[in-house]
Amino acid sequence: MRQSITAAAVAMTATTNAASLADVCTVANVQAALPANGTLLGIDLIPSSVTASPVYNATSGGGMTGGSSTSITYCNVTLSYTHTGKDDKVVVKYAFPEPSAFKNRFYVAGGGGYSLNSDATGGISYGAASGATDAGYDAFSNSYDSIALLGAGSIDWDAAHMFGYQALGEMTTIAKPLARGFYGASDNTKIYTYYEGCSDGGREGMSQVQRWGDLYDGAITGAPAFRMSHQQVNHVFPALVEHTLDYYPPTCALAKIVNATIAACDPLDGRTDGVVSRTDLCKLQFNLSSIVGESYYCSASSGSSGAGGMKKRQGQTSSTPEQNGTVTAQDVAVAQAIYDGLHNSKGERGYLSWQIASDLSDANPTYNSDTDAWELNIPSIGGEWVTEFIEMESTDGLSDLTNVTYDTLVSWMNTGLIRYTDTLQTTLPDLSTFQSAGSKLLHYHGESDFSVPAASSVHYWQSVRSVMYPDLDDAEAEKALAEWYQFYLIPGAGHCSANQLQPGPYPQDNMQTMIDWVENGIQPSRLNATVSSGDYEGEVQRLCQWPSRPLWKDGSDDFECVSDEASIESWTYTFDAFKLPVY
Repeated sequence: MRQSITAAAVAMTATTNAASLADVCTVANVQAALPANGTLLGIDLIPSSVTASPVYNATSGGGMTGGSSTSITYCNVTLSYTHTGKDDKVVVKYAFPEPSAFKNRFYVAGGGGYSLNSDATGGISYGAASGATDAGYDAFSNSYDSIALLGAGSIDWDAAHMFGYQALGEMTTIAKPLARGFYGASDNTKIYTYYEGCSDGGREGMSQVQRWGDLYDGAITGAPAFRMSHQQVNHVFPALVEHTLDYYPPTCALAKIVNATIAACDPLDGRTDGVVSRTDLCKLQFNLSSIVGESYYCSASSGSSGAGGMKKRQGQTSSTPEQNGTVTAQDVAVAQAIYDGLHNSKGERGYLSWQIASDLSDANPTYNSDTDAWELNIPSIGGEWVTEFIEMESTDGLSDLTNVTYDTLVSWMNTGLIRYTDTLQTTLPDLSTFQSAGSKLLHYHGESDFSVPAASSVHYWQSVRSVMYPDLDDAEAEKALAEWYQFYLIPGAGHCSANQLQPGPYPQDNMQTMIDWVENGIQPSRLNATVSSGDYEGEVQRLCQWPSRPLWKDGSDDFECVSDEASIESWTYTFDAFKLPVY
């Protein structure tokens, strides 16, 4: 249903159009716009902390989905608040567009890694005010992992809650009445509020949907780093596979396995275009052992290792020699074990893994030029999580895997599940508050994500479906969910971006899709995504909404969205290594 624009909103538009940025961008106007202390529970604003200054013709980047830089004009506002009864201080900053450009919107952008977003201008191009918060631990300068421990064995729980979900919710709680007051609107003026983020930014968005559901009208969450403990420990898993098998495959052999898998599974979706759009069919039909004996060659290289987002190898560089050989059964055994995912010694599943045909760079060993051998390499984001958040020691990460087994990894995951279930796990499946507020959720994940496994998003969708609609059959539940929560797998895409190994599509206009859904009642049925490279560069594909899957038929220029029970089953996991439910 299309939402009506209130008379108050019309009056607000007339008022803001008549004012200039200089008229409203003053300390006095911001102070007058602040909600009175006592009206926002637990938040005491500090009016004397307010600053306000107009910024003209600044340069803004292309936003979450790229694009060219634009010139923006806005009012830069900062203010501080304290939590009632605490001697603390949280700094927030807001960017308010000039009155003639304001479209009654507030926009929140997500961060990445262990960092919250520090740029408050992300909403300007959408006619939205937007904000950023220092979360009380100077998050503008510090990543959360750098301040998580007060000392050995002592967690800063205030910071954990602020990073986990509280800081963004409080920033948004303040922003909505502040925006009304800033532009001289009445208290009942509708401020459409949106969230957009990917990776940990996706997790942050899900934290808002789960904890502050009635604050937001629309949330766009990409590749959320759900189950922080499982996710981070999982980065150690490939290294442990190699340690357990006592074999470290050449990096070129791993790359060959990935590229040969892509080539073999590409046609299974009905079109040969360099993209594995159906990793489920690949998993069900392709045998990695068929790659044994295939030759590979890689020239010598040196440089930084690792990738962005949730997967980092801080300060590490790598140097690899020229590699010329053939894929061995041992190489394939490593890849197969990684794709199969973590199990304990009883054969019970600990966690899901990356989809087959995803990059295996987490498994890349280090080359020792002195011994001419490949050696253990533990990705630091996983090692750091174990030492800092599980063992609670201020160290640089795991130095080795002595006496570490698959059972150990499951134990570490379980410790984190219990310790951080109310802060960082971010898997609450009951979204009743969000749904009953009429809010909309657009959730997407690159199918070949090499950092946050795509199946982790499928598992969360399934958890929400089972908790929210336990008495409906599949078709009824899917229809009910689609009215407010839609999930899309992006064929071939990597972590929060297109994939250099697969020239597939990537969504470019999610915010416009969300605005149309929220403000104009246009419910999407599929998601636009544009191919940015390869033979089909420029092609716009309308992606299938989960659980339907794409399949090209009879040389068609477009794919059909089909239902395939066996494929869906391949995405479905039960984590029986844990006694507690893993949503």
